Amino acid sequence: MSVNRGDVALVRFPHTAGTPGKKRPVVVVQANVYNARLRHVVVAEITKNLSEANDPAHLLIDVSTQDGQATGLLQNSLVSCVLLASVNADRIDPVIGKLSAALLTQLDECLKAALEVP
Repeated sequence: MSVNRGDVALVRFPHTAGTPGKKRPVVVVQANVYNARLRHVVVAEITKNLSEANDPAHLLIDVSTQDGQATGLLQNSLVSCVLLASVNADRIDPVIGKLSAALLTQLDECLKAALEVP
């Protein structure tokens, strides 16, 4: 399956203990040039647990907004830029939505905070 940076899809996100984990929404954070060339895709976990909403490494998706509705998510959620994984592109379910340009810009800032990139 071909995906693009900012796509929101469902994938079995690997658990930190090495077990397969559960199917959950993710956002593709890898650059499109690599999405086209590689069989693995770097994704960030999306969670409905909003307890880290004020953390700069987390992006709040408010589904009451037009940008939030475009993600395909059903409830307010956080993109966690501290929970990244590389997954096989064949394991990604069809895309359910996409981050807007404004949300992608905010995602970049969250990734910078999580990775301490200036």
